[in-house]
Amino acid sequence: ILDDPDLKDIDPTILKHCHAAAATCILEAGKQKADISAISTCLEDCKLDKERIEQFCTEYQKNKDALEILLGSIGRSPLHITDVSWRLEYQIKNNQLHKTYQPSYLVTLNVENSDSGSHPDVSFSCTMEQLQDLVGKLKDAAKSLERATQM
Repeated sequence: ILDDPDLKDIDPTILKHCHAAAATCILEAGKQKADISAISTCLEDCKLDKERIEQFCTEYQKNKDALEILLGSIGRSPLHITDVSWRLEYQIKNNQLHKTYQPSYLVTLNVENSDSGSHPDVSFSCTMEQLQDLVGKLKDAAKSLERATQM
């Protein structure tokens, strides 16, 4: 959007706000399964002219099914970690055959979503310092949750 020559005279911050507003409108319409008349009424309340409202509604109608499929795939609740496994990986040489001797951890989080059951595992690699930082943050989160439940 920022590279479009027709929009070069418009402040980039305003363009970003307009893009965010349009995306929010589209997502909310899809989430609420709003019909064209409800969308038109909302856009009229925002003082858009008839031509732009008709163009917006036409494009929305063309992409409505794909939007609903996309929103349905996201789910309604966050993933729940059911198990964690890890292993130590020790890199001895890099691609150029230089000796490196760098240990790292391969961590796998087994997750599930209450909406649709299991999901593919989440895997990542990290150094010992990164893993210690993650563990520290998880302990802080657990303490905060514990304090919140005691109130």
